[in-house]
Amino acid sequence: VQLQASGGGSVQDGDSLRLSCEASGRTFSLYYVAWFRQAPGKEREFVAGVGRSGGDTTYEDFVKGRFTVSRDNAKNTVYLQMNNLKPEDTAVYYCAAAFLRANRAPGDFGYWGQGTLVTVSS
Repeated sequence: VQLQASGGGSVQDGDSLRLSCEASGRTFSLYYVAWFRQAPGKEREFVAGVGRSGGDTTYEDFVKGRFTVSRDNAKNTVYLQMNNLKPEDTAVYYCAAAFLRANRAPGDFGYWGQGTLVTVSS
């Protein structure tokens, strides 16, 4: 499966953005998809993940209540709605896919998109 992330941009503290991750391939519904982010000088970290049917979602504590992950299998797309953005959310955001299921470790994911930059100014 190939992934294409989009939707990043430069916003102000408290603004919202919606990231999209569009996948190729007819078996997209068999993949667990997650969003990761990597800030300059920091390691890549898990942000949120969504199960194959969309009903199973997982969030890292620092985004709970602000970010929502969802998917539309008919469109082969996973979304990350980001509300109340903060300067510490500034990073390159990546979507990643793993067959059937994965934990939060980047090494569990075999497929990665190219990343989309989110910059939040105070």
